[in-house]
Amino acid sequence: MPIPADWPTTEAEALAEQERLRPLVQPHDDPGRDPAAPGTLIAGVDVAYDDEHDLVAAAAVLLDRDTLDVVEQATAVGRIAFPYVPGLLAFRELPAVLDALAALTRTPETVVCDGYGLAHPRRLGLASHLGILTGLRTLGVAKTPFTFDHHEPDAPRGSWTPLTDPATGEEVGRAVRTRAGVKPVFVSVGHRTGLDTAVRTTLDLARHYRLPETTRHADSLCRRALADARRTGTNAN
Repeated sequence: MPIPADWPTTEAEALAEQERLRPLVQPHDDPGRDPAAPGTLIAGVDVAYDDEHDLVAAAAVLLDRDTLDVVEQATAVGRIAFPYVPGLLAFRELPAVLDALAALTRTPETVVCDGYGLAHPRRLGLASHLGILTGLRTLGVAKTPFTFDHHEPDAPRGSWTPLTDPATGEEVGRAVRTRAGVKPVFVSVGHRTGLDTAVRTTLDLARHYRLPETTRHADSLCRRALADARRTGTNAN
């Protein structure tokens, strides 16, 4: 899995690319699309790293939205594409994620990312970046609020509060209670998906655990792929 030749290699290049792509994000449902019927094939993507061996493994897992059964899955292993810089993690992860998604034989209606979309300092987290590059509907479900503010949602499942930028007061996502009495997850729009739809999709996929099934399956699969690559000495050129 080669890194694309034109992929940013410096922080300045990556920041410039985020500024270029940010206006292309569509933070709402497609016009004329029924947000209550977002399709049955939902993908989850996640990555695992081995910085010591300069390896990243990505997984894409396609689920049936109604049954939560795994329909298809794929992985990609490669060299880490970018150094660790907060706010620029998409540049480390996306080459592998794009390869894993491309290996699926069916196209998901929506992709759920383990991370952020508009809940990002420059409003272009991995979910939004991925949506722009692929044209797919995307959303982000993160485990922490990053640098944003929120009040704790009420205890019942489905409760939520706004996730806001402390500098501007702008709502960039929502803290969502997916399990009664369990700490919330942080949902943000990626691309071609409204915030209400993103929250509803997250709750549909998190019927039994705090995290969506898409994230749970993709996390497990990418970790196994990374362990296999280390064990077999896979050459990730």
